[in-house]
Amino acid sequence: MNVFAVEGLPEIRPGDDIAALIEQQVDIEPDDVVCVASTIVSKAERRQADHADFPAGERAKQIAANIGEIAGEKKDPRFAQAVLEESEELLLEAPMMLAVTRFGHITVNAGIDRSNVPDAELLLLPEDPTASAKRIHNELDVPVVVTDTSGRPFRHGQRGVALGWAGLPAARDWRGTLDRDGREMDVTVQAVVDELAAASNLITGEGAGGTPVAVVRDWEFGDFDGSDALFREEEDDLIRPALKEWSNARN
Repeated sequence: MNVFAVEGLPEIRPGDDIAALIEQQVDIEPDDVVCVASTIVSKAERRQADHADFPAGERAKQIAANIGEIAGEKKDPRFAQAVLEESEELLLEAPMMLAVTRFGHITVNAGIDRSNVPDAELLLLPEDPTASAKRIHNELDVPVVVTDTSGRPFRHGQRGVALGWAGLPAARDWRGTLDRDGREMDVTVQAVVDELAAASNLITGEGAGGTPVAVVRDWEFGDFDGSDALFREEEDDLIRPALKEWSNARN
């Protein structure tokens, strides 16, 4: 496959039509997959905010104080309040806020960004990234993945992940197929939207490049059953209960 960045996009403003701006810069082909950074989706959807929009409650003040004590520097309790309001729950309150977003993604600080936000102090994640992907998909008529970067347990660094998608399943289901030795595969489900997000992130970058959209060309989903079960339900998750138990014992 070929992955390339869409050059020439302007700074995205509230209300901008992202699909139309993409079409002005590149001729989209029928089998393309368009990967769009959540930062520009959030900007277009008016998800910018300031610390002053989140007056800190007692819980936020306590969380900020605890993290600040661990880090050895003062933390703004208004930021903690923003994370609380953007979260369904916190799995950890210290040494970091590990949040479950309202659409099921688990990430530090509910994914709130403080870089590349020229007109505000904070950039919140899209409220419903899959709905956002569907809107862009309906205009471009090709699969769309809304991406973000996220850290990984047990590893240094961040990598691209999918927050929302439309026009393709989230995963390829290999179960029931045979490996090279004729053994039937019974557990493998490949999270292709995460892999496409990671591939696009290699091209779009992280800093001041100004290329928040990548096009994946000549890639095929193939003859597989599809699945949209990307975010684990709590009852199927082994890690979430362990984190809660550890956090409760620590507190």
